[in-house]
Amino acid sequence: MPLVRIDLRRGKSAAYKKAISDGVYQALREIFAVPENDRFMVVTDRADEDFIYEPKYLGIAHGPDFVILQIAVTNTRTVEQKQALYARIVELLGKNPGIRPQDVMINLIDVGKENWSFGNGIAQYV
Repeated sequence: MPLVRIDLRRGKSAAYKKAISDGVYQALREIFAVPENDRFMVVTDRADEDFIYEPKYLGIAHGPDFVILQIAVTNTRTVEQKQALYARIVELLGKNPGIRPQDVMINLIDVGKENWSFGNGIAQYV
């Protein structure tokens, strides 16, 4: 059920973008027990003028490989599970495609089960 939006600067290869989506999906499967084939992701390349972020926020220095992940999920996870997800995503993206932990911003959006329709105009989880 997660819906993942991946925003990054234009110019990265298809393999780089796939590595990000694969890493996020693996972390969601491991930590949030997302079922196989429950993969819905949008990857958006942004021109420099359309990808605006602070190079230093909260004492964290963001570099040119900065990526923003926004993940919508049902509101059934604990704070500990969310923290574990953030850590696992950063770990996996550090391995492949090699993104520094400081360059991964994650925004998790909790929504009720009634807020999902996967087609046919039906709220399948209600």
